[in-house]
Amino acid sequence: MARRLVRTLCHGALCAMLALGGVAAASPAQARAEAAQPSRQQIEATMKRATRFMVEKVSTNGGYVWSYLPDMSRRWGEMEAFPTMVWVQPPGTATMGNLFLDAYHATHDEYYYQAAEKAAGALIAGQKPSGGWHYFIDFGGEDSTRRWYDTIGKNAWRLEEFQHHWGNATFDDAGTSEAMQFLLRLYVEKHDARFKPALDKAIDFVLKSQYPIGGWPQRYPPVDNGGLHGRPDYTRYITFNDDVAGENIKFLIMVHQALGDDRVLDAITRAMSVYLVTQQGQPQPGWGLQHDPSLRPAGARTYEPVALATHATAANVAQLLNFYRLTGDSKYLARVPEALDWLDSVKLPPELVKDGRAWPTFIEIGTNRPLFIHRSGSNVANGRYFTNDDPADTVGHYSSMRALDVAGLRREYERLSKLSPEEASKGSPLKAHGIQPLAPYFLVDLGKISDLNTSRDAATPSQLVAKLNKAGWWPTELKATSHPYAGDGPVQPPPGDFRSTRVGDATDTSPYFTDKPVIGISTGTYIEHMATLISALVAKDGQLK
Repeated sequence: MARRLVRTLCHGALCAMLALGGVAAASPAQARAEAAQPSRQQIEATMKRATRFMVEKVSTNGGYVWSYLPDMSRRWGEMEAFPTMVWVQPPGTATMGNLFLDAYHATHDEYYYQAAEKAAGALIAGQKPSGGWHYFIDFGGEDSTRRWYDTIGKNAWRLEEFQHHWGNATFDDAGTSEAMQFLLRLYVEKHDARFKPALDKAIDFVLKSQYPIGGWPQRYPPVDNGGLHGRPDYTRYITFNDDVAGENIKFLIMVHQALGDDRVLDAITRAMSVYLVTQQGQPQPGWGLQHDPSLRPAGARTYEPVALATHATAANVAQLLNFYRLTGDSKYLARVPEALDWLDSVKLPPELVKDGRAWPTFIEIGTNRPLFIHRSGSNVANGRYFTNDDPADTVGHYSSMRALDVAGLRREYERLSKLSPEEASKGSPLKAHGIQPLAPYFLVDLGKISDLNTSRDAATPSQLVAKLNKAGWWPTELKATSHPYAGDGPVQPPPGDFRSTRVGDATDTSPYFTDKPVIGISTGTYIEHMATLISALVAKDGQLK
């Protein structure tokens, strides 16, 4: 399990090296390829120049949003941000902090550790009294935050989570989880007491917000009047969406591993058990994105109906397989075949499969009928979302169909079921005794983030050295933009068809893809390229530092 855990905390080529315990001897062809690569000195110089620009020219009080125009006249997280804001939601401030620690481990350059300290300072300043975090931190204060919600947030038609200022912390999109994981890594690096109080608050936040049955709400602590558009407050429900429970389990395992804190063991056990008790019975043994107090699937945003969710079911099966690797307890495997058989039974007919998306996102409870997501109108004021059985003209920003690797899950289940509990859980951090070191690298999988502007190109170290511009940043096409706030939307829709677009009319502040992208600065691109360069340094060393 130690190697498997490492693979959840590292990136691409580096993961493969860590899993093998080092770097194999190079073949002649590999040796020639390495000779064409930049030297360690060139890589480190490129990394340092790019990092100086981000830390000294881009950051706000040590924190970051996702993308910027070169003149800093506009900036965005998941939505357009005020100049006083930094983003917590990945790839934001905590992601940058983890990247800085990775660079520190690869180079031993104290500058990166100091950059990580600055990122931690931003996060600590924005930590909620409860111990968690919101999607963003606004150093302009509460009045600035409310002004943002009353203008930009309020008018984001498709981003309903930003239309209301709950004022509490959220587990959504791994922002709180990644911030906690980063503070833990930073603390155990040098055991600097400055970071311990915030870390302790974060640990207490996870423990206090957990329901007795083992799950977590999306937001905590609960607030009054948290519902939207006449619907119940879904943020109180047990949440699997965006891997809320899985991320919290990962953090608690890290706490047990790095601090030897036995308080978390019961919380981990209860959290794993909530997957068992929320799996529905036959003939629909799947899961929803959220589950209400009766443990039945529940709706959330207006385009997330009360239904079973195929992608949540596949993700939860993957977690159950992981729990068997962690514990060796066969109860986590017992109903996996039921869930996989059910997923196979609700697969779309071939004529509806596009780009490998062979499963409907939502399945109606009681009928197994696929539910497809639609909308009408043009903005928050006049628009509405609804579901039916028509696969045509579905919304463009939230897929009504999913690509799932059910066959791969079944193969892994069959492999694990042939192992003894001892074999399956060998190396599990839950079976280890005493304090165990954390993985030295935490480079993120940028394929899972919400940032639409990360380049995601497969550039080589040589290309990255060459592409860094004179100012110290990698030019990136900002393919996503948003309408500046232009007032509240009209009640009567203007001309246009907004059924399948990412954005509505000119008053909709949701981000969308533009056909006229500008060149700008992308935090995600910086992280992605730094990850490639760090992997190259580890490869040159032939071993972990």
